[in-house]
Amino acid sequence: MSRLRVRSFAVSLDGYGAGPRQSLQAPLGEGGTALHEWMFATRTGRRMFGQDGGETGVDDDFAARGFQNVGAWILGRNMFGPIRGPWTDESWRGWWGENPPYHTPVFVLTHHARKPLEMEGNTTFHFVTDGIESALHQARSAAAGKDVRLGGGVHTIREYLAARLVDELHLVISPVLLGSGESLFGGLDLTRLGYRCVRHVPGVRALHVVLANE
Repeated sequence: MSRLRVRSFAVSLDGYGAGPRQSLQAPLGEGGTALHEWMFATRTGRRMFGQDGGETGVDDDFAARGFQNVGAWILGRNMFGPIRGPWTDESWRGWWGENPPYHTPVFVLTHHARKPLEMEGNTTFHFVTDGIESALHQARSAAAGKDVRLGGGVHTIREYLAARLVDELHLVISPVLLGSGESLFGGLDLTRLGYRCVRHVPGVRALHVVLANE
């Protein structure tokens, strides 16, 4: 069976996975871009934005590994866009332009139905209204034996962790403080939920920590 993995999810030193007050101008919340400076410097990160060059080494190895053997993605609605409530129109097509970086089926959790959205590069967004387990079932079916990558955001990852559905969680501890925002682990007892640290590797710009559900 395919595994549900969180890959390259960046958190601050004070435990925030996004800054406060997400908006069209600040899709990662205020200050949230600083969490991902490690990725922007890597060869993998630069290729995602159509750029040449970039650093190799530990950080790039982890970034590249995050896209290997992925057959489908799951995203929370905030990761798809800043719109709240019913889809009053369907003009919003994501943060990434017409060719998103997923290149697989993507299952977006929402309370409001919307027709599937086909994009360039073999990305199709499917909008799931009946919960996290349904999204995982659909994603695993679409992945055809490959892994499912859980892309976030914070609230969505917390839901899957609390349900003990995440098999592996790769965190990138960025050397920044946000002071406020969306806490990844606040109120979650990861030990009781069965998670253990199985690997920790220092990179050039961040610390990579892998948790697994044993």
